Amino acid sequence: MANIASALLILVLAAPAAYAATTYTVGDSSGWSTTFGDYTTWVSGKTFTVGDSLLFKYSSTHTVAEVSKGDYDSCSTSNLGKTYTDGSSTVPLSTAGPMYFICPTSGHCSGGMKLAITVVAASGTPSTPTTPPVDDGSTTPPTTSGSPPTTPSTTVTPPPPSKSNNGATSILYNMMLGVFLVFGTTVALMGQ
Repeated sequence: MANIASALLILVLAAPAAYAATTYTVGDSSGWSTTFGDYTTWVSGKTFTVGDSLLFKYSSTHTVAEVSKGDYDSCSTSNLGKTYTDGSSTVPLSTAGPMYFICPTSGHCSGGMKLAITVVAASGTPSTPTTPPVDDGSTTPPTTSGSPPTTPSTTVTPPPPSKSNNGATSILYNMMLGVFLVFGTTVALMGQ
């Protein structure tokens, strides 16, 4: 009985390794820069989950500001949220929903230094990749009184996993979990 308890203790200690938060470096090796290109493409294929974080790496000519969707769309700097200026800023993703970031340096946002992501709630099951919120210029049509708005149904096919985030952290945690499971099973079997 003591051996089974020992094995269960090992499994309980190893269980937190099953979910490993991911830190995404925005723009990968190019970082947060006017020369990176398209941050919408960078977001494509990534699933941002509560508990993950974004790492912005940038030079002293840039900053990072959290903004509303309206300020993101218009590149307005009049109502900035939390602003980061240290050149290497980690932004924890602590709430599910859309998040918007811009570089408030004059001309940088309109030149492409803007990032929109959607954070999904953490769960015990794998989730499908999300795409950033997109403003395609359409609006919800007005409804007649008494009838609910209609929503077109769409089928979303997730893109293949991104090769820009190699998941080394997840691999390490999964390897540790495997080692603990094998060790725990071995200890339990040896005691019988």
